[in-house]
Amino acid sequence: MLIIHTIEDTRNQIKAWKKCGYSVGFVPTMGFLHEGHRSLIEYAVAENDKTVVSIFVNPTQFGPGEDLEQYPRDFEADRIMCQAAGTDLIFFPEVEAMYPEGFCTYVDMDNLTKGLCGTSRPVHFRGVCTVVNKLFNIAIPDRAYFGQKDAQQLAVIKRMVRDLSMDVEVVGCPIVREPDGLAKSSRNSYLSADERKAAQVVSQAIFEGERLITSGEKNVKKVLQTMEKIVSEEPLASIDYIEIVDLDTLGEIDEIKGHVLGAAAIYIGKTRLIDNFVAN
Repeated sequence: MLIIHTIEDTRNQIKAWKKCGYSVGFVPTMGFLHEGHRSLIEYAVAENDKTVVSIFVNPTQFGPGEDLEQYPRDFEADRIMCQAAGTDLIFFPEVEAMYPEGFCTYVDMDNLTKGLCGTSRPVHFRGVCTVVNKLFNIAIPDRAYFGQKDAQQLAVIKRMVRDLSMDVEVVGCPIVREPDGLAKSSRNSYLSADERKAAQVVSQAIFEGERLITSGEKNVKKVLQTMEKIVSEEPLASIDYIEIVDLDTLGEIDEIKGHVLGAAAIYIGKTRLIDNFVAN
């Protein structure tokens, strides 16, 4: 497994693979990898000749007061997991390489980034679109793998690829959960023992919302009220948002029809956790 820090060397290695006719799968991450990331790597390994994983805590997707400096990092553990999962190349750049002095070009998007996480994190998706665009230009992947846990991010990246005519297939992969249902997340490490127990309400609300809809409930308000009640009964939890939106447009709906996304962002103490379900 190669570990490369520079854009030029990474691009040259991938170009050499491409000249040999190898397909390239790409998994962009911010590191502190868990089993959810490993599942993405394993999908990439299974479907491509070569697999590239990027590890880069992207500063442009963090707003003022967010946890950029505190975001967990453990490159050695990441390296071990990547190697065990079959990664061929880790791209591990410095911030100065990705955003050199004078950097002033960004990728932005309307509509899909306004609601859900975009409401409380207004700069987030501008940073996500910019860094993913850069990473696609560096890794030149045939396929790129993203987790369904970040459902809005997945939708945004799929739209960016379509709108900008990028030659890459974006593959969404299932949420990986802890035994008690909590979605795997690097930020789970922030939780104290009591908060970790309280965090179960996030997936409980998600599962109940999905159950109601798959059982035939069409009234969005009723589903949301049930989900909000589950969360409100946990003293350590506070709601950022719980919403049900159209899966394709991420727009608000009053009645459940077609494919919908149920999504939640819940604070457990000071830790913000997200989760979601897709139903039709």
